[in-house]
Amino acid sequence: MSLPFLPLFSFTLFSLFISTLSLGTSSTWSVPKDIIEQTCEICANQSIILNYGLCSSSLPVVPVSHSANLEGLALVAMELALENVSSTVATIEKLLDSTSVGSYSLGALTDCLELYSDAAWTIVNSVGVFLSGNYDVTRLWMSSVMETASTCQQGFTERGEVSPLTQENYNLFQLCGIALCIIHLATPTHLLN
Repeated sequence: MSLPFLPLFSFTLFSLFISTLSLGTSSTWSVPKDIIEQTCEICANQSIILNYGLCSSSLPVVPVSHSANLEGLALVAMELALENVSSTVATIEKLLDSTSVGSYSLGALTDCLELYSDAAWTIVNSVGVFLSGNYDVTRLWMSSVMETASTCQQGFTERGEVSPLTQENYNLFQLCGIALCIIHLATPTHLLN
């Protein structure tokens, strides 16, 4: 169950990201030189679950993130979450093809494959909704993607198995949390407070 649309989507997302930067947005936040550090610090301080180190090391991976505004950083975080999902789907498919997977793990992996496949489409749709300015729906959908990581991890725990996807689940959870925080910061009503 590969996701062949993801490379094309990533290119499209990147193009939309550049357009967003070029056109500007309605955000009244000025763009400081160190927006990534400032944003990651704010998000980590507002949440006991967000990892500042992961935030500040993940967002710069996309080079244009340094000159992005908040909306651009939200798109970067969503793109990174999508890349995580795509990579995790490939990992799950490899594990499912492995002969060393037990029957309990097989069931959990199959569940995770379905969850992660759905998450990919949810992120794709979230980007479109975000670009249309509907931040509330974007937050709702990205929250459901965040739940994917927890549900996948829990599937192994409930079966008494060690998850081979612990790091992938953690990273997706964190990337979605980062995206949600940035979307909240970019929400026009938040900027007025």
